[in-house]
Amino acid sequence: MMLQLPLVVTAQVDLVLVLVSVLAFWTRLSGLSYPGAVVFDEVYYGQFVSLYVKRAFFLDDSGPPLGHMILALGAHLGGFDGNFAWNRIGAEYPSSVCVWSLRLLPAVCGSLCVPLVYLLTLELKFSHLSAVGAAVLLLLENALIVQSRFMLLESVLIFFVLLAFFSYLRFHNGPHSSWSRYAWLLLSGVSCGAAVGVKYMGLFSYLLLVGVASLHTWSLIGNRTVSHLYVCVECVCRGVCLLVVPVLLYVFWFYVHLNLLSLSGPHDQLMSPAFQASLQGGLSRITRGQPLEVAYGSQVTLRSSASQPIACWLHSHKANYPIRYESGRGSSHQQQVTCYPFKDVNNWWIIKDPSRQELVVGCPPRPVRHGDVVQLVHGMTSRFLNSHDVAAPMSPHAQEVSGYIDFNVSMPSQNLWRVEVSNREAESDVWKTILSEVRLVHVNTSAVLKLSGAALPDWAFRQLEVVAERAAAASGGSLLWTVEEHRYGTSEEQKEREAELHSPTHIDVDRKISFWAKFLELQWKMLTVKQEESEHKYSSAPFEWITMETNIAYWLHASNNAQIHLIGNPVSWGVAIFSLLTYQLLAGVYLLRRRRGLKDLSDTAWRRFVCLGCVCVGGWWMNFLPFLLMEKTLFLYHYLPALCYLHLLSPALLEHTHTHLLSSGTQRGALAVGVASVLLAVVWSYQTFSPLTYGRPELSANQLRALRWRDSWDVLYRRR
Repeated sequence: MMLQLPLVVTAQVDLVLVLVSVLAFWTRLSGLSYPGAVVFDEVYYGQFVSLYVKRAFFLDDSGPPLGHMILALGAHLGGFDGNFAWNRIGAEYPSSVCVWSLRLLPAVCGSLCVPLVYLLTLELKFSHLSAVGAAVLLLLENALIVQSRFMLLESVLIFFVLLAFFSYLRFHNGPHSSWSRYAWLLLSGVSCGAAVGVKYMGLFSYLLLVGVASLHTWSLIGNRTVSHLYVCVECVCRGVCLLVVPVLLYVFWFYVHLNLLSLSGPHDQLMSPAFQASLQGGLSRITRGQPLEVAYGSQVTLRSSASQPIACWLHSHKANYPIRYESGRGSSHQQQVTCYPFKDVNNWWIIKDPSRQELVVGCPPRPVRHGDVVQLVHGMTSRFLNSHDVAAPMSPHAQEVSGYIDFNVSMPSQNLWRVEVSNREAESDVWKTILSEVRLVHVNTSAVLKLSGAALPDWAFRQLEVVAERAAAASGGSLLWTVEEHRYGTSEEQKEREAELHSPTHIDVDRKISFWAKFLELQWKMLTVKQEESEHKYSSAPFEWITMETNIAYWLHASNNAQIHLIGNPVSWGVAIFSLLTYQLLAGVYLLRRRRGLKDLSDTAWRRFVCLGCVCVGGWWMNFLPFLLMEKTLFLYHYLPALCYLHLLSPALLEHTHTHLLSSGTQRGALAVGVASVLLAVVWSYQTFSPLTYGRPELSANQLRALRWRDSWDVLYRRR
C-alpha cells in the first residue's frame, strides 16, 4: 500500500477550556515568589521538606507521606539543600532558596483544578455554559487561590479528588464496546490512591466515589441486556481499579517514604529499637555489633515499648524513696527505680541467674528463654530490681518497684522476675536484642513491671514512675520492654564492671527489619502518637465556615500594611450555600411528587439530577460532616474540598432550573439577568479582596478597615 501525501492531522481544540486554563495558571503562578518569607503553615511543611532533602527520618501523625514528597520534589527541582531553619512565620528566605520552586507544584495543581471542574461538569451531562460557570467560580475563588500559591497541600488534594471523579465518569459515560475506557477507570483508582496519600481527608471523597461506583455496578448487574461474562469482567475491573489499586498505592507511598528516609532523624525515639536500628546513624551506630541473644550475665538497657508519654529507659540511681509522701502514705524507703527519657549510665542492668552468683556471661553463653526466672541487678549500684506489697508513690493501686536495700526489717527481698517474650517466634523462644518485646512478671505477686507514665515529684528529679501492676488490671504497650543496648559482661568486680559498661562487645549480627514490619509500626505510631492539641488563634468551628465568619491571617509585612489572608470570595461563597439549600429543597419536592405518581422530569433528566446530587451534595456532606465529629483543632482551609463541590453544583443547578422549571421567555430572561449580575458581583468581589489574596498592592488602614465585612474577621493594619 502506497503512502499518500500530504499527511493531514485534524484536531479539535476547546478554546474556552484553553482560555480558563491560561487564566487559572495566571492567577495562581504570577508573582509566586512573593512574599519572600515563610507564610503560615509553610513553617510546618517546610520542616518535613528539609528532612526529605537530608533523607532524615521523621514521623508526621497528621497524614500519609505523598503530599510531603510532592513538596520535597518541588524543593529538589529548585536545588534546595534543606539548610533553612523553619522556626517562625514571616522569617525571610535567604537568596540561596528558590522560593518559586518550593511553591510551584501546589500552584500547578491548584491551576489544573479549574479546567478539571470544566471537564467534570461536561461529564455530569451539563452544558458548556454550565462548565464555564463552574470554572469561573473556581477561578475567582480567593481562598483557593491563596491556598494554591504557597507550600501547602489542599490544592494538591483537591486536584487528585477532581481527577478521580472526572476519570471515573469518563469511564462510566464511555462506549461500552471500547476497551480504552478502562484506562480512565485505572486513572481514577490511581487518583484515589494519590488523594488518600496526600491527606487522610481524601478518604472522604474516595468513599463517596466508591459508593457512586457501587450504585452503578448494582444497576449494571440488574441489566439483563448484557451478558454474564461482561458483568463479571466489569465487576472485576472495577474492584481491582477502585479497591485494590488505591490500597497498593497507599502502601507504595510508604515504601518510597521509608526508602528515601534512610538516615536517623528527630523522631527516632518514637519508634521501636528495631526500627531505629534500621536507620543509618543514631541507634544503629550504638547497636552495631551487639550480641543478638540475651544471656545470663548480659548487660542491657531496657526501653519501654509505650509510645506515651515519651520514650524512656528503666533507670535507678543512688536516691531512696522518701519515708513518707506528701499525702502521708509511707514507702519502703528503698532505692528509687524510674524510667528516664535520656541515655545514661544508670540505665544499665545485668541479667542474673538466681541459682548462681556470677554476673558475667559464661562460655558458651546461656541464652535467656521465654518463661525463665531471672534477677535484674542495677549495673552502677548493684541493687536488685525488687517489688513488694507497698503502694507506688503516684499510682497507689499498683505496687512500688525499687532497688532492694536490706534494712534488717521485716521486709525480705522479692527480686525474682519471670521473662515472657510476647512476640516470640514459633521456632525460637530466646530473648533477643531489639527484636523481642518482653513482659517482666514479678514471681511473688504476679504483678507486671509497667511504665505508669506519671511524673514523679522533685525528690525523684521529675522522672517517670515505674510500678508493678496486677496482671488482671494491666494491659497495653506500657507493660512491654525491649533490650536496646546490649553487652556481654566479663567483669565480676564492681569498679571494673562500671568501666566495662562504657566498652561494648562487638559481635556482628544481622538485625534487619522487613518493610512490612516498619510499615505496620509506622501506621500504629501515626494513630497513637498524637501531638498535644492546643487552641490556635485562628482555629474555628465547622459551622463558622459555611457563612465565612472566620479568616486566617497568613502573612503580614514586617514594616507596612501588606498582608495575605485566607478569605473566600464572599459572593461565590453565598451562592454556594444557597445552591446547596436549593438543591436539597428541590430534591425533597421531587421525591414527594414522584411518590404520589407525579413525574416532573423524564427518566434521563432525573438520572442526571440524581447524579449531580450524589457527586456534589454528597461530596459536600462527606467533606463537612466528619469535622462535626472531630475533636481536633480545625481551620478554615479544611472546608475548601467541600466548597469545590458546591461551586460545581451551582451552575448545573441553574441550568436545571432554566431548562425544567422555567417555561416562559420572561422568566428565563429574568434568570439570565440575575445570573449575569451575580457573575459581575463575583468578579468585583474577587478584585476587591485581591490585595489580601496576593499581598499587594499595599492598602491604607482605612482601605483595610473597609474590607472587614464581618466583625469576626481579623484584618490587621498599622496606623501611620
